[in-house]
Amino acid sequence: MESQSMAHPGSPGWRGPTAQCMAGTKPKVPAPGPELSSVGPEEHSDAHSSLSSNSSMTTRELQEYWRTRKCRWRHVKLLFEIASARIEERRVSKFVMYQIVVIQTGSFDSNKAILERRYSDFEALQKKLLKTFPEEIEDVVFPKKHLMGNFTEEMISERKLALKEYLSLLYAIRCVRRSREFIDFLTRPELKEAFGCLRAGQYTKALDILVHVVPLQEKLTAHCPVMLVPTLCAMLVCHRDLERPAEAFAVGERALQCLQARESHRYYAPLLDAMARLAYTLGKDFVSLQERLEESQLRKPAPRGFTLKELTVQEYLC
Repeated sequence: MESQSMAHPGSPGWRGPTAQCMAGTKPKVPAPGPELSSVGPEEHSDAHSSLSSNSSMTTRELQEYWRTRKCRWRHVKLLFEIASARIEERRVSKFVMYQIVVIQTGSFDSNKAILERRYSDFEALQKKLLKTFPEEIEDVVFPKKHLMGNFTEEMISERKLALKEYLSLLYAIRCVRRSREFIDFLTRPELKEAFGCLRAGQYTKALDILVHVVPLQEKLTAHCPVMLVPTLCAMLVCHRDLERPAEAFAVGERALQCLQARESHRYYAPLLDAMARLAYTLGKDFVSLQERLEESQLRKPAPRGFTLKELTVQEYLC
């Protein structure tokens, strides 16, 4: 548990035999790691300058760094299909639910995303985008609403094609496909449900949802991997509380790769702390993780913050 005594092995206050031997020596402060906010081959020269000042990176970290950058240089292209539609009747409403299938083109995609949205969800997206990108989407045609005939087979088929075209046109506009509005439309309902399950202690159900939504969120946020961190940390918390430390540690490593050297990020210190505890439990190298946390706190002292679980349960509250 993250609330263990400060003197317990693996806790922030416990240095361990290796750290105790180093007591009295001035800790080496590594140069800041490369930032991941920039994208594209045009920043290749900036990347070289970042690496030249980051000699503390290991060979594995350098390989992972370049692999990440190369993946981001290649634009991930997604194909949208409206696979089916069904009429749903509730006590006071009746509407059509459209099934959206999102597939990555250019290669075999075993992680295609399947989600459902109703016409009012598309309509809400259009209103938000018109506020943020009025000029960029002025030529994008949004399927009009009809007062009559919305539930006929002919109208549903026509709207399926129109909504598919609408999503494809939006995705073709760079600023739109990278916008919070577009990404939220495709991922937020599922993420909100998953984080609600986490808050309720339904960790297995939360994981089932996250496992399906993470591949799509990863593709949509390739330009800014740090956006994936809260979701990965939620998976870590679920695995850890289900007593699956190995799975929790593996997903935590992915989250750390997304964060890189962003020490100011609100998840950085809590994630390192959780990873050090997991490493100790698994018999892995927890000392280096503990040292990274201590060095970060030496550079920028801060009062006690939230634990990783306390942070994750606050996501998607509204």
